[in-house]
Amino acid sequence: MSYDPAVAEPGMVQDTHPLGSNARVLLVSVFGPYAQDDAYGSRGINPMELYHNQVTRVQAAFSMRTFQRSWGLMLIQANLKAACTLLDFPTLARFIEELKTREYDVIGISSIMTNLQKVRKMCRLISKHQPNARIVVGGHIANIAELEKWTGADHIARGDGIRWMRRYLGEDESQPIRHPQILGNIGTRIMGVNLRNHAGDHCATLIPSVGCPIGCNFCSTSAMFGGKGKSVQFYQTGEQLFELMSTLETNLKVKSFFVMDENFLLDKKRTLGLLALMEKHDKAWSLYVFSSANILKKYTTEQLVSLGVSWVWLGLEGKGSKYPKLAGTDPYQLIQNLQSHGIRVLGSSIIGLEEHTPDNIDQVIEDAIGHGSDFHQFMLYTPIPGTPLYAEHEANSTLRSFTEVPVADTHGQLTFNYQHPHIRNGEEGRYLLRAFERDFEINGPSVVRIARTTLQGWQRYKDHSDLRIRRRFAHEAANLPIRYAGVLWASRRRYRNEPHRRQLIDGILNEFHAEFGWKSRLAAPIVGRYLYHTLRREERRLENGWTYEPPTFYETNRANEPSGAKFVDGLKCS
Repeated sequence: MSYDPAVAEPGMVQDTHPLGSNARVLLVSVFGPYAQDDAYGSRGINPMELYHNQVTRVQAAFSMRTFQRSWGLMLIQANLKAACTLLDFPTLARFIEELKTREYDVIGISSIMTNLQKVRKMCRLISKHQPNARIVVGGHIANIAELEKWTGADHIARGDGIRWMRRYLGEDESQPIRHPQILGNIGTRIMGVNLRNHAGDHCATLIPSVGCPIGCNFCSTSAMFGGKGKSVQFYQTGEQLFELMSTLETNLKVKSFFVMDENFLLDKKRTLGLLALMEKHDKAWSLYVFSSANILKKYTTEQLVSLGVSWVWLGLEGKGSKYPKLAGTDPYQLIQNLQSHGIRVLGSSIIGLEEHTPDNIDQVIEDAIGHGSDFHQFMLYTPIPGTPLYAEHEANSTLRSFTEVPVADTHGQLTFNYQHPHIRNGEEGRYLLRAFERDFEINGPSVVRIARTTLQGWQRYKDHSDLRIRRRFAHEAANLPIRYAGVLWASRRRYRNEPHRRQLIDGILNEFHAEFGWKSRLAAPIVGRYLYHTLRREERRLENGWTYEPPTFYETNRANEPSGAKFVDGLKCS
């Protein structure tokens, strides 16, 4: 089946490169370092880490520390016939070295809005060292108005980058998608320990589609790919997904898939088609998905479990918010039910909705953390260029200028870029921090919550009549009796002087001992002492200013070209 991206077409280009597929292409992400304040827009509060940035921000050494590749660039590279090099997470010096040592005809930069100054610097360096190269800028930053003027780029690629680049190079836009082989996480670390082949972390990234048809007014991803009612589907059927996942399973040696799709379960026909094939071919896969509550309700719990849904990122927005994703749903009951079946939940709440005030914000926070989700993301209500929310504030003249709020600080973790009707004087950053701290105080470290939910799943399904389902839960629970028992022991010792958190962890550890008997009782103090040592060592490193940065990747879609680059290949999928 051919790839049909025509449903989202906000970024048409008028010309093509004169060399077509003979053009030499460099794709590059913005340069690092990323986890420090600098003149180019990096911010210590906004590191290149999804979890530590927005989810486990205040959990110190308990925080999930991991990186994800620039998946959009990898997709584009895998789907070009032209010779294409990818330089992911370079330093500024490494980027300059590439410009000085190898000549390119097209250089594409991908970025989010906060890195505008970095993109501008990179465009200037390209003009200096490779004046004949055409500069293309894409990603979320492309929704900034007059971006060509701000950066000096020749072209702005808006919307579907694969289609844009194929068209620009004169290639067939409708040819089938080749999915790159991507491991979901890079260098995952928690409690001072690097995770290797961990059942809850070792996964492949699967990208079935981009955009979100639900189209919340604040969602920059939805806006980027056409807005409400639109998306770009790379794989339209369960058969296509099954073929791709089977190949990824074999090549990457994985049993789990991080499904990078804003609302994967929305296409129920495709999902149930995938489930039928998983059952037919006895695949005990685990799926980590994004979903809205009203879509989850369209499936039975049995279907979700059989499909292998073991982790879900769930938009909670805020109690009583205007968004329809929670309409008719009790999210507290929904989350408890999911967790009782071993499905870990990452809840996502917004601080600073129109109805939030200094008088009700504490209750807003308590309502959010009362969900008891395994992870909880908190973000400021932020209008991003290209979204309906941004257009609304622009029309009402309530946006704050870049002079008032630098673009580098418009990342949803510090301050509003508009005039809120009730929250003023920078109080929003304090409220946001309070939400993270309160969640950590009441619900404890996320790694402890994960242990509890995984145990619940194991207890419910260890004797299930379907061997395929039993195998999945056995795989996910393999680390419980020893490693996670040690995690709980070390966590309890860390909070031995804090009655609430100690009591919380004690209760879970006792459940472990009741379930696993002598195995966990013996392992807990042995593994726990080691983990307590690594935990405290990691805390000291972080207190002394230690930061995490991703490694640099240098890859090519042509064997032996350029020198020093790793050859990568996509997957042929019908």
